[in-house]
Amino acid sequence: MRGAVSLGYLLARTSDTVADSAGVSGEVRMDCLMEFGRCIEHGEAVSVWPDELVVGVSDAGELRLMERTDEVLRCLDEIPPGEAALVREVVAVIIGGQKLDLERFCDAGGEAPQVLEDDADLDDYTWRVAGCVGAFWTKLGFLTMGGGFSHAPEGDLLEMGVRYGKGLQLVNILRDLPADLAAGRCYLPVDDARDIDAMMTAHARWVEVAWEWVGAGFDYAATLESRRLRAATVLPAMIARETLESLRGADWETLQTRVKVPRKRVYLALVRAFVGCVRA
Repeated sequence: MRGAVSLGYLLARTSDTVADSAGVSGEVRMDCLMEFGRCIEHGEAVSVWPDELVVGVSDAGELRLMERTDEVLRCLDEIPPGEAALVREVVAVIIGGQKLDLERFCDAGGEAPQVLEDDADLDDYTWRVAGCVGAFWTKLGFLTMGGGFSHAPEGDLLEMGVRYGKGLQLVNILRDLPADLAAGRCYLPVDDARDIDAMMTAHARWVEVAWEWVGAGFDYAATLESRRLRAATVLPAMIARETLESLRGADWETLQTRVKVPRKRVYLALVRAFVGCVRA
């Protein structure tokens, strides 16, 4: 699975860099996302990235990736066609979510944050940027490993994988709530994003939803045949559950410190994952 997963990550990371270059106009970012998506779909090279976009990329690693975009795109022709099709499928969904984000929040500001309209919008967003990755992981596993991937039916695993991916993204949303609000984005559906009491009530509700969705990751991993694959699959769920434990009952001041799992707890989760502790 490694080749297609790695390639999908690099392509999605490239589109994420384009979408998140906050110092670049929304119009330029949207045009670049659309062009990048077209190149992935049709197997074409990217024309030179606009100077306005390149100067807006501050991270040296991300800039290096942008400089090697065509090299990454060529890898789509170097993996089996079935795997390449799955990579194209998942990255297209992710780019669709990033474009929707730009449309919603491009002109937003901290004084009057833009808010998702309802629960369905939040569910759709988590599907587009992460739930689809759970589906990709599942389809790729069965394509490349067959019965050696999992003893569960593919349909059941697809459902669990989507919920797991959505849960991981929801954890990010809940953890990053104050920073997103400061940037004019509110992913939690509320009537007034400036009403902190209402915001915290919504936050508590979605923490419990995230807890349930992330739990699907433990069930998913338990069905996998490979020990290494179980460890790689369950580790994000372990870290997400640690994060949610800290978010449960947190007040607004605590959220503003950006809850983060200590490194030693991450190392402990890694050890537990590899010795086979894949249950919640």
